[in-house]
Amino acid sequence: MNGGLLVAGTTSDAGKSVVTAGICRWLVRQGVKVAPFKAQNMSLNSFVTREGAEIGRAQAMQAQACRIEPTAQMNPVLLKPGGEQSSQVVLLGRPVGEMSARGYHGGRQQGLLGTVLDCLAELRGTYDAVICEGAGSPAEINLRRTDIVNMGIARGARLPVLVVGDIDRGGVFASFFGTVALLSPEDQELVAGFLVNKFRGDVGLLEPGLDMLRDLTGRPAYGVLPFRHGLGIDEEDGLRVSLRGTVRESAVAPPVGEDVLRVAVCAIPLMSNFTDVDALAAEPGVVVRFVDRPEELADADLVVVPGTRGTVRALAWLRERGLADALRARAAEGRPTLGICGGFQILGEHIEDEVESRAGEVPGLGLLPVRVRFAREKTLTRPTGEALGEPVEGYEIHHGVATVGGGEPFLDGCRVGPTWGTHWHGSLESDGFRRAFLREVAAAAGRRFVPAPDTSFAALREEQLDRLGDLIEQHADTDALWRLIESGAPQGLPFIPPGAPA
Repeated sequence: MNGGLLVAGTTSDAGKSVVTAGICRWLVRQGVKVAPFKAQNMSLNSFVTREGAEIGRAQAMQAQACRIEPTAQMNPVLLKPGGEQSSQVVLLGRPVGEMSARGYHGGRQQGLLGTVLDCLAELRGTYDAVICEGAGSPAEINLRRTDIVNMGIARGARLPVLVVGDIDRGGVFASFFGTVALLSPEDQELVAGFLVNKFRGDVGLLEPGLDMLRDLTGRPAYGVLPFRHGLGIDEEDGLRVSLRGTVRESAVAPPVGEDVLRVAVCAIPLMSNFTDVDALAAEPGVVVRFVDRPEELADADLVVVPGTRGTVRALAWLRERGLADALRARAAEGRPTLGICGGFQILGEHIEDEVESRAGEVPGLGLLPVRVRFAREKTLTRPTGEALGEPVEGYEIHHGVATVGGGEPFLDGCRVGPTWGTHWHGSLESDGFRRAFLREVAAAAGRRFVPAPDTSFAALREEQLDRLGDLIEQHADTDALWRLIESGAPQGLPFIPPGAPA
């Protein structure tokens, strides 16, 4: 078997990442050697592979669904927004420069098609099947000429395409039909059918519409996935984070101790790797929320200043909002704060940045004895160590080089009283360390909170991925899906006018 499939979507956030992970987990449970692939990802949530390459976190989690180690080939192009107009381009795990959207789509992107096709061919030569994820919509006709992630990769590798639509948003039938009808005849030949995501209610009420859609397009629905709370994998787009309720809903047990622990995460601009707090949200009795006003810190037992692609910009935002003063007041009162990566840099005394913002010398909040200088070379590592008497693993993604001038050692950073700072992402996924850290936070906050003794974040992730695999196995036409992956798009699929404009 040397199969493949491209999971496209009618819109961004239609469920492509989740469906891709679900198909991967379903296949691996059938004994198939499978790998994920996304030619181009735009995300501020990234991960470092064991060989020191930076890729999107969604692809890292999809690799976990496949029960394999992630590699740079699974996400050869990563775009990390630095604002509305430009992004850092990461190629095969390494940054190669900043580029405007116009400059990238004006020529650079199309030049990368050969690279992404080579990566896909390498994966297909190693694995029985490769499940590819598209980006946005394949019917973005203004970008089709330079597309390397949707129909461009499908055409280049002759991949069948499954279009996912989020029915919870409404308009899914029009979206399915319109997506196909705006593609060229050559692209339409590869669109095999549809998958409905997030359906609530009686599927029998939907079936007449699916029959009509098949009559109109000549293409079937490969399944209807029901709406499920708490499903998802690590989010991609840090620019679209909701300031409230970003942490996914899940069935969490009641607190072990008498009190809950309230965690406020500062929703700073260009927030990156906000998935760091998922491990906190998984703890029974820990309540996590994202905030953007100083008064929202008043009842927080712990404040987290997360990573960011714009440290100096985020620092200015904290000052403009009054959050900087609130953080200083917390430190003076001995109330806990944790800075991670860019958040760690913000808590320091001084920042020298001629790379990211080119703002030169900027004073930090002065809560930690740390001076930061931005280097052109990006640090990409997977460190291991010990803190609070427990083993810790993490990963680092940053240009800022920190010089620590005091305090107590804390991972690669430092601690002054109940103010902690580190460049390590993912450290809170280490269960023993997380429990020890929360005990310290509870003591400093005066809360009778007790961490659950048996919460395993890795086990919760596995459970989540199995639930996604179950969703595909129970609600998709897996026989038809298997044929599609193995044999490609059916021959003789009809053309739906008008097709792509000339």
